[in-house]
Amino acid sequence: MAQRLATPGVYIEEKNAFSNSVVGLPTSVPAFIGYTEIASKGGKSVLNRAVRITSLAEYHTYFGGGPTAKFSIQPTTGADFDLEVGKDRYQLEQTADTRFMLYNAMRLFFDNGGGLCYVLSVGHYTKPDGSANVVEFTPMKEALNILIAEEEPTLLLAPEAVLLEAEDCYSLYKLMLSHCGDKMKNRFAVLDVHSGFNKRSYDEEDVVLGFRNGVGANFLNYGAGYYPWIHTTIVQANELDYRNIANLDVLESILSAEVDLLTDESKPMEVKKAEEIKAVIKQISDEDSNANTLNQTLMAVCPSLKTILSQVRGQLNILPPSAAMVGIYSMVDNARGVWKAPANVSLSSVVAPAVNITGDDQEDLNVTITGKSVNAIRPFIGEGVIVWGARTLDGNSQDWRYINVRRTLIYIEQSIKYAAKAYVFEPNTAGTWLNIKSMLNNFLNELWKQGGLVGATPDQAFEVAVGIGSTMTPNDVLDGIMRISVKVAISRPAEFIVVTFQQKMQES
Repeated sequence: MAQRLATPGVYIEEKNAFSNSVVGLPTSVPAFIGYTEIASKGGKSVLNRAVRITSLAEYHTYFGGGPTAKFSIQPTTGADFDLEVGKDRYQLEQTADTRFMLYNAMRLFFDNGGGLCYVLSVGHYTKPDGSANVVEFTPMKEALNILIAEEEPTLLLAPEAVLLEAEDCYSLYKLMLSHCGDKMKNRFAVLDVHSGFNKRSYDEEDVVLGFRNGVGANFLNYGAGYYPWIHTTIVQANELDYRNIANLDVLESILSAEVDLLTDESKPMEVKKAEEIKAVIKQISDEDSNANTLNQTLMAVCPSLKTILSQVRGQLNILPPSAAMVGIYSMVDNARGVWKAPANVSLSSVVAPAVNITGDDQEDLNVTITGKSVNAIRPFIGEGVIVWGARTLDGNSQDWRYINVRRTLIYIEQSIKYAAKAYVFEPNTAGTWLNIKSMLNNFLNELWKQGGLVGATPDQAFEVAVGIGSTMTPNDVLDGIMRISVKVAISRPAEFIVVTFQQKMQES
């Protein structure tokens, strides 16, 4: 507004020389849903609240550590067993009330390049009355409504969904896809195959077929699935001891039986030593024993305990890959940009996939008549375990087939949306249209220079239109509507590289 000139004198006016700019929003901010040991920040409960953290140390501060996993030793007569002592065979089975995965998933996320994220705790390992808790569908479903109020997250995952029954797991996945593609339209779901540690059977019991049937047919371009699960090194040997066994009486009998098998009764000294070892073994059930010292002693004299804890560690280290993948998304976004496909990248803290997939096996995962592509995680000699797929669940779509295309457009849409808010209630006139067009052209031109858009020139990479006759009618102006059209050519990955060889005639 011009100054009111009433008194003689010198008046100074300042005018803006440049238009507003578009600030690119963060692209890889995952929101984790799951169960935690505690949920407290500044002495106040943050249960069922999304908390922003940037490191594993912050997670420990607000949410504590991991659960104390308990495994039951069960006798078995089958060919599948975890331990054999003499003629007796045993299996290890984790008790349902200690099956929680979020903590190890967070460690896997940070190990693979993750940083800023949100954690939404829907429950503790124990209930308020002190009884054991289990992963349930309803609290995780309700967490999606809580996340509606959070604008920053761009990725969504629930690593513990695979601990639900398959029907509940896939019901949650459908809600997650709807949350991303219908309700919010600004985030992308990363999903795991339920029971993805099993090999494919290519029948009605096939785990990938179950995944494809389970996730439905809506908003598929707002999510991606990964198979198989992965063997990790997240849980270390020093984190486990004999207290991770639920039925200590069975453990005591197994270790005592092992000592008997290794004892030569014709040698009195061995018999005497065996009795001393058995006396140590009996301390397992004594709650007053020094657990660390006792465990070290037992590990030194009882090979079976080493085997048992090794099996326990192996089972705990089989994890769904979604947490590692959002870490990869973060790493690739930071190093290259959201327009780079999050594939052909090795996974950290991972030793092998749970199922070894070949090129022929991957054919049905990647290209299928249903269009529901599932990205493979495969081992390659000399390269380690590699993410070998970059497709959304909408694999038949020419528009939304690739993860980086979907996520790049989300990035552009949301960045422009927040920048355009500055012009709400501004005059809907040519001057405003020119400012907005200039602002968007500058933003998209920078994106093109960075490699996010393709084309030999900016005109080939993007186009911005706004104004009467191009995007609006006079009635739009009267109704207070400003319409802006943005067209972009987003970079797509070279998924199939075909090299043609041909012999040529000898020339000399």
